[in-house]
Formats: sequence, C-alpha cells, structure tokens
Amino acid sequence: MSFLKKLFGGGGDDNGGTGKVLDSDTYRDFAIRAVEMRTGSEFQLCGEIAKVVDGEEKVHRFIRADRLMTSDLAASAALQKARQIIDEQGDGVFG
Repeated sequence: MSFLKKLFGGGGDDNGGTGKVLDSDTYRDFAIRAVEMRTGSEFQLCGEIAKVVDGEEKVHRFIRADRLMTSDLAASAALQKARQIIDEQGDGVFG
C-alpha cells in the first residue's frame, strides 16, 4: 500500500512528493535527475526528465521495477534510463 501511495501521490515526503535528488545532468537540452526511491533496504530506479517548453517547465517522472543495492548504482542507472527515454521519445515524453 505504501508503494501505491507514493506512486499516486498519497502520503509523501516533506518536499512535495519528490524524493532526494541523488544526481543530475543535462542531456540534449533536457535536465535529468536521479531521484531516491527506497524499497526496504534497496533503491528502486526512479528519475525525472525536465525541459522548458513554451516558457513552462514540463517534467516527466519515471519509475522502473529495477532494484539496486546502492544509491550510486540507482543514480547511474536512472540517468542512463533517462537518456534512453530522451533518445526514444524526445519532446514526446511530455505528451
């Protein structure tokens, strides 16, 4: 139940439902962020892709089933997945 609350915005963190940013980068005019999402003692792959479109910041959050042992591994995997999503979908990720 806790996972579903986090996924759909119920319950949450002190920072508006967005977990701690583990790492960030810029890729092809997109800001990408690896976001901490703990599942027990593991870290679930979670991140955000953001871009300013027509003067408004658009953000796409993604969560994958992958679970990793350390926050460093989760951050690296999330940034790589964000790059892959951008390569595949480009601006379509927001639509």
